[in-house]
Amino acid sequence: MAGVAYVSHAEYRLHVQGPTHPERPERVIALAEYLPKTDIWPKLRPLTPEPAPIETLELVHSSSYIDLVDYVCRQGGGLVDGVETGAVAESFAIARRAVGAVTLAIDSVMAGVPGAGRADCAFCAVRPPGHHALRDRAMGFCLFNNVAIGARYAQKRHGVERVLIIDWDLHHGNGTQAMFWTDPTVFYFSVHCYPAYPGTGRKSEIGEGAGEGYTLNAPLPPGAGSHEYSAVFDEVLAPAFARFCPDLVLISAGFDAHANDPLSRMLLRTEDFRTLTDRVTDLAQKSAGGRIVSVLEGGYNPQALARSVEQHLCGLVQ
Repeated sequence: MAGVAYVSHAEYRLHVQGPTHPERPERVIALAEYLPKTDIWPKLRPLTPEPAPIETLELVHSSSYIDLVDYVCRQGGGLVDGVETGAVAESFAIARRAVGAVTLAIDSVMAGVPGAGRADCAFCAVRPPGHHALRDRAMGFCLFNNVAIGARYAQKRHGVERVLIIDWDLHHGNGTQAMFWTDPTVFYFSVHCYPAYPGTGRKSEIGEGAGEGYTLNAPLPPGAGSHEYSAVFDEVLAPAFARFCPDLVLISAGFDAHANDPLSRMLLRTEDFRTLTDRVTDLAQKSAGGRIVSVLEGGYNPQALARSVEQHLCGLVQ
């Protein structure tokens, strides 16, 4: 095997939204302190990302919105969406580096990286998260939609025809869904708590026009756990995966459905993230050549997050 790339940067801890904000630096600090002590760490290949250029952000975001984020940060920071998504002076560069991690991971998985070679899979330990970010708006702690940009980048840079996005964050990825609502080349699948923020993700939301049928939502009620998630992956995702036959799989890997997460209303255990990952890797071997790029979304209990990511990485390395 070519191995699993681990893409991260110490700069991600400089993005601060407030001392009591759940999306805080301790999330990636916990990963940086815990993972090197585990047995999985020697099996990973660390990669260091650069900030993505503006034209890469423009693959899914408008120029006016990108300029707004830049402006807020140049003014010293503040609420970008006026509600809950904050930034500091460094956040524009940090968010670009989060996107840069995803594009570097895709380069590694699709063609190899000069000096570092090729990887079979990759995990991007980034902040801020991305799946709520819309074309023209920050939302839900997210500035730029890392995974959506990654899908478009894979298509443009590497000629990937079909991208499957699997989103298992506690919350529905409304931003990602909106980006590909009419697009049959990117299949968006989400399993999430419903009702919950942001209020989207009903089964009836399936896309429209040429994209009808290429959005698939599997909302679960509060209190769902291992059994319910496994059933969704086996009975809903697996048949859709077989029909779509993706060339690349991207995961919006949120870990906030963990029972110990402060925002969670679900009952997943740490080891369940290994089970979910095993299911995805088995499917990816059948049509995507095993190519998976996973990107950190939610997960707000730093200790539970670190141990859940460890299980996720074990599944990618298998």
